[in-house]
Amino acid sequence: MRMMINTRTLYKLLVTAICGFTFFTACKKDGMGGQISDEEKNNESFTRYEGKFLDELWKLNPDWATSVGYHMYDSVLLTPADQKKKLVDFAKNHLDSLSHYPQNELTSSNRMDYYLIQNYLRKTQWTYSSLKAYEWDPTSYNVIGTFAYILNEKYAPLAKRLKSFYQKMETIPAYYKDAQKLVKSPVPELTDLAIDQLNGGAGVIEKDFIDSLTKSSITDAEQKLMRERAKTSLAAIRGFTAWLKTIRSDKGRSFRLGKSLYDEKFAYEIESNLTSQQMFNAAVERKKVLHKEMIKLSKELWPKYMGDKKMPSDSLALVGDVIEMLSLKHVEPAQFQSAIEKQIPKLSAFVKEKELLTMDPTKPLVVRREPAYMAGVAGASVSSPGPYEKNGNTYYNVGSLDGWDKERAESYLREYNNYTLQILNIHEAIPGHYTQLVYANKTPSLIKAIMGNGAMVEGWAVYSEEMMLDAGYGNNEPEMRLMWCKWNLRAVCNAILDYNVHAGSMTREQALKLLIKEAFQQQAEAEGKWKRVTVSNVQLTSYFTGYHDIKQLREEYKKKMADKYRLKEFNEKFLSYGSAPVKYIKEAMLTNEVEKPGDKKADQPEDAENKKEPKTQEKKPAKTDTGDKKKS
Repeated sequence: MRMMINTRTLYKLLVTAICGFTFFTACKKDGMGGQISDEEKNNESFTRYEGKFLDELWKLNPDWATSVGYHMYDSVLLTPADQKKKLVDFAKNHLDSLSHYPQNELTSSNRMDYYLIQNYLRKTQWTYSSLKAYEWDPTSYNVIGTFAYILNEKYAPLAKRLKSFYQKMETIPAYYKDAQKLVKSPVPELTDLAIDQLNGGAGVIEKDFIDSLTKSSITDAEQKLMRERAKTSLAAIRGFTAWLKTIRSDKGRSFRLGKSLYDEKFAYEIESNLTSQQMFNAAVERKKVLHKEMIKLSKELWPKYMGDKKMPSDSLALVGDVIEMLSLKHVEPAQFQSAIEKQIPKLSAFVKEKELLTMDPTKPLVVRREPAYMAGVAGASVSSPGPYEKNGNTYYNVGSLDGWDKERAESYLREYNNYTLQILNIHEAIPGHYTQLVYANKTPSLIKAIMGNGAMVEGWAVYSEEMMLDAGYGNNEPEMRLMWCKWNLRAVCNAILDYNVHAGSMTREQALKLLIKEAFQQQAEAEGKWKRVTVSNVQLTSYFTGYHDIKQLREEYKKKMADKYRLKEFNEKFLSYGSAPVKYIKEAMLTNEVEKPGDKKADQPEDAENKKEPKTQEKKPAKTDTGDKKKS
C-alpha cells in the first residue's frame, strides 16, 4: 500500500509540474478562481496519454494503422525482428506509464480505455515471451493484405497510394529474409496455408499493382522503377514460399496449442468473466438445451415433410432427417452471391419496421467475392473501415464456389440453404457485424474502436440472429426456428470443438462426428471447420462466449430497468460502447454511476486523408446529470 501511495503522490506532482499551463488555464476559466480537482487533472492527463500512446503504437504497427484508416505510415514496412524488439520495449515502457494513473479517479470511459490498453500491452509481452507464434506460424508473415488495402481503398488519389505501395515494397526482400531466420519449427497445416495465401495474393503485386500503374498519372520513368521493384518483391515472396516448402515437415510443431497456452490466450483475447473451462462447460449445457428444442420442432414438422414415414427411434437421427429435407431448398452455385445481395435490403426494412435499432443508410455495404489473400479460413466475412476513415466501404466477403466439383458444391449449398443463408446474412450484415461495426466507428473513444474485442463482435452477431427471429423474422415458421437452432448449435459446437482440439486431443474423426451427427452439419462444412480449427485457435470460442455474455447482460439489464426496459434502447446503448469486452460494458450498463468530469463526448474522429493524420483530441471536462455516457 505504501508503494501505491508514494507512486500516486509522485504522479500527481509530475502532472502538476508538467501540465502547469493546463492547470492555470483551467483555474482562469473557473469563475471563482478555484483549482480544478485531482480527478479532473488525472482525466485530462490520461486523455493526452492516450494520444501519445496511439502515436507510438502506429509507428510500430504500420499495417494495423493502415487497416484502421491512419495513413501516415502506409509506406512503412518493419522487418519482423525489428518490430518484435520495439514492441517488447513499447509494452514494458507503457505498462510502467499506465501504472501511474489511479484507476479509481478515472472516469468510467477512461477506466475502460485503461483496461483495454493494459490488456493489449500484457498480451504483447505474452505473445513474444510465451506464445512465440513467430517461430511456428508462417501465416503471420503475410504482408499482402495491407498492399491490397492501399491499392483498393480510395482514401487518397491513386498516384499517392501507388507511391506508398512502391515505397513499402522496398523492405519486402529484407522482411522475408528476416522471416526465414525467425521461423524454426512451423506447423505443417499453417505452412500449407501460408503458401496458398501468399501464392494466391501475389497477384496484388504482379497484376493489380501493374494494372493500376497504367491508369495513373505517374511518369513513365517512375513507373519503370516501380515495375522493377515489384519484380524484386515478387521474387522475395516466391522465394519465401519455396523455402517454406523445403522446411515443411510433418514433424513440425503440432497445430494444437496446448491447455496452458490455450487458457492464457483465451484470457487475453476473449476477456470474459468466464474461464476457458467454464466457457466449455456452458457450451456443453447449451447443446443439451438446443437438442431438446430441435427434437420438439422436428416432431412437429415430421408429418409435413415426411408424410407417413415412421419416425426414427434415435431422436438426433429424427432431427437430422428433417433438417436434410429442409436443406434441399437452396440456390444454384452461380446465384450464391446475388442471392445474398438481394436479401440485404429486406433485412434493413425488417429492422426498421420492428424498431430493433436505428440504421445508418449513409454507410455503404459492398458484397464482393472474397479476395484471394483472405481465402482458406472462413467462407464469409466482413471487412470494415477503421475509425479514422468513417466514409470507407464495408465489404461483405463471399467465398467463391468456382472450381468446386458438383458433390462438394451441393454439400456446401445444403449447409447454406434458403433458411440458413438468411441467418448468415443477419450474422454478417444486418443487424450483425456490419451494423455493429458502423456503430463502433461512431464512438468518440479511439481506443475502444481500435482495440475491438472479438468475443463482443462475434457475440453480437450471434445474439442478433436470435433477436431477429424473436421479433418475428421468418414469419415465426418452425422451419426457420429449427434451422436457427442448428445455426446456434454451430456457435456452440465451435466452442466445444476448439477447446477439445487445442486444450485436449480430439481427433479429426471425433470432430467430424460432433459436427455432422450432433450439430447436423454437411460434410463439406464439417471438413472446412476441421481445417479451420487446425489453422486457428481460441477465435472459434468467441461466437458462443460473446453470445452467452450478452444474453446474460440483457437479462440483468431487464431486471434493472423493470417496466422501463426497451429492446431498442438496450441494443443501442450496448453498441454505443463500441467493440469493448462485454464484461466492461456490463459494468457500465448495470451501474448508475454519475459521469465524472472529463468523460468523452460523442464527437467523431476526423477523416485521415490529409498529409498529417489526426491525433486523439484532448477533451474538455464535462459533466452530465446521470448515466454512463462513455462510448467506445
